Amino acid sequence: MQETRQNKIARLLQKELSIIFQRQTQQMHGVMVSVTRTKVSPDLSICTAYLSIFPSEKAEEIIKNVTANEKSIRYELGTKVRYQLRIIPELRFFVDDSLDYIERIDALLKE
Repeated sequence: MQETRQNKIARLLQKELSIIFQRQTQQMHGVMVSVTRTKVSPDLSICTAYLSIFPSEKAEEIIKNVTANEKSIRYELGTKVRYQLRIIPELRFFVDDSLDYIERIDALLKE
């Protein structure tokens, strides 16, 4: 039962975070940020979000910017999901580099 609730909340947070990042990155031309996966702790207090950033050269800079603005992102998320969740989870952001890994494997296989 708890697992189902965690998954539902993770999907809700992923959807809302992707909308927030889509709106914020429209001002930065040539950069695309998408939320590939979210995980929520069993007590629903921590949300770990994995971000896929294109181009990948700017990933470190974007992650630093996102973690610096974590409180404002959490506040904006809270205004969107305040009727579904009682407590807005603490956000943690990481780079999802699985696409770069796949490209590297493809390049090695082509050689």
